[in-house]
Amino acid sequence: MNAANIINASFSETGTNSVIVIAGLNHYFGDGHLKKQVLFDINLEIKSGEIVIMTGPSGSGKTTLLTLVGALRSPHFGSLKILNQEICGAKDNQLVMIRRQIGYIFQAHNLHRSLTAWQNVRMGLEMHGTFSREEMRHHAAEILTEVGLGDRLNYYPEDLSGGQKQRVAIARALVSHPPIVLADEPTAALDSKSGREVVNLMQKLAKEQGCTILLVTHDNRILDIADRIVTMEDGKLTSSLR
Repeated sequence: MNAANIINASFSETGTNSVIVIAGLNHYFGDGHLKKQVLFDINLEIKSGEIVIMTGPSGSGKTTLLTLVGALRSPHFGSLKILNQEICGAKDNQLVMIRRQIGYIFQAHNLHRSLTAWQNVRMGLEMHGTFSREEMRHHAAEILTEVGLGDRLNYYPEDLSGGQKQRVAIARALVSHPPIVLADEPTAALDSKSGREVVNLMQKLAKEQGCTILLVTHDNRILDIADRIVTMEDGKLTSSLR
């Protein structure tokens, strides 16, 4: 059984439908007299299939929390469970296993300029080590077609518009059908029309695949796609609206 299947099996055995469970989470930056607390007693539970949008002013801790949920670093105190796996105190190999179950979409699409759209999306499958070359080729082409770029498979990022680049990033994040997708300001660099198209696409594909989305944004125009909106200020969650 590979790493992805181990996590999925463990999650299924619990019988819970919450994929993200945060309790009493605190986090700090720096050491010694420079140590500064940036997250304070965070409590949040997100269920399978939910689309949750996190809002709040710049510097409020939204991106920090997102990186912790994404297993990009380990929290200092409290509990953070992703697919029933505890992140706080987890070893590096455990964090890697969890990261393989998460799709990431960022404000800067983070595409490799030297790779085509198809090659960039294929990278989302290569890290799993369980797909053949033909399977990767097929799945990458298939999802690029789903996001409306079937005629752009061999285009390089410099030949794509901002909205098209973000579509490639969405395809890369979702090509392996991860149970969780994290998005950090995915519309910030796009005009209103392209931004709306991108979030509608994320919503559509997520619902079709049954995955959970946690999205950080300042864009009030896209709040309507959320099942729930949570607000963060000064490192604390201040409200949760459905």
